[in-house]
Amino acid sequence: MKSTTSASLWRPAIGLSLFGLIGTGLVYAIVATGIAGVLFPAQADGSLLRDGDGTVRASLLVAQPFKGDGYFQARPSAANYDPMAAAGSNLARSNPDLAKRVADATAAIATRENIDPAKVPGELATQSGSGLDPELSPAAVQVQVARVARARGWPVERVQAVVEAQVQGRQWGVFGQPRINVVALNRRLDEAMHAP
Repeated sequence: MKSTTSASLWRPAIGLSLFGLIGTGLVYAIVATGIAGVLFPAQADGSLLRDGDGTVRASLLVAQPFKGDGYFQARPSAANYDPMAAAGSNLARSNPDLAKRVADATAAIATRENIDPAKVPGELATQSGSGLDPELSPAAVQVQVARVARARGWPVERVQAVVEAQVQGRQWGVFGQPRINVVALNRRLDEAMHAP
């Protein structure tokens, strides 16, 4: 009598555990991934940017460093733009090392952009929480327009037109602030340079 009661208690518990493991751990993941792949193929694949030959060059979701004055620069990265090491600096606002690093970065950006240090947007001198944020505010992009135009030998108006075409509004018109994806912006600049 005792063993029958024990078996009758274990059977549903094991069955429910297996259903939960297989149902939510495997079936749900396969169904959700399949639906995402059909409805949002680019996003489900990581929002990858590919060359004409299919070579992956970047992801719209991850900031990367750009070399040369002809490119807009993203926020600094505590992770050195490595997605496997995504992290902020974890320094408190009261930490003197953080204050010095931000002051040094602000001075370097002011020199690079030929502007007053007081006009350097804070996001260009500070790291995001992930260290991989690919987006900047239009103001942070705007201070870089003259340098990029000069380096590419373009009129400022031409670079400005590319920048304005890349501004994304608030999410659903409500959440967040207007922003520009620096990876997409630099890609668009390169495409415009090679356009007939």
